[in-house]
Amino acid sequence: MTSKSRLRQFFFPSITPKFLLRVVGIALSAYLVFSYVLIPIHIQGSSMEPTYHNGSINFCWTLSALFSKPRRHDVVTVHLAGHSVMLLKRIIALEGERIEFRDGKLFVDGNKIDEPYVRYPCDWNLPPRQVEQGSVYVVGDNRSMAIEDHLFGQTSIKRIVGVPLW
Repeated sequence: MTSKSRLRQFFFPSITPKFLLRVVGIALSAYLVFSYVLIPIHIQGSSMEPTYHNGSINFCWTLSALFSKPRRHDVVTVHLAGHSVMLLKRIIALEGERIEFRDGKLFVDGNKIDEPYVRYPCDWNLPPRQVEQGSVYVVGDNRSMAIEDHLFGQTSIKRIVGVPLW
């Protein structure tokens, strides 16, 4: 077989049952992987700046939610309505902990928590609140935004879909 005919066969393969079966297998595998394991997410909004930028693309690695419990400082994907509306947020408190913001500083169970990922100063004040069992407290990294402009708060651990891939 000449290189020209091999090249033609590569770009224009013969439609055989074996070829069709391979195409269906690849399409089914891609559908399953990108619907249930590596869910593509388009980041909209600046609540996670500078860690994740508005308009960027990432993938939600769902297997992490199956094999590990959420920990403080983890960035997670939280679903609101199926996989069509998901938020990218950071866990700042775990179930049973008491959380508050005083003059922009995070306190959990009365102890100030160091947050090296927060780069912009803020003046948030939030009265103490207890995180319920089976829930975590999530918030974005961009604290320079007004507290009213953020979607944050307590969410059920069951709503955590996974973690961003990078």
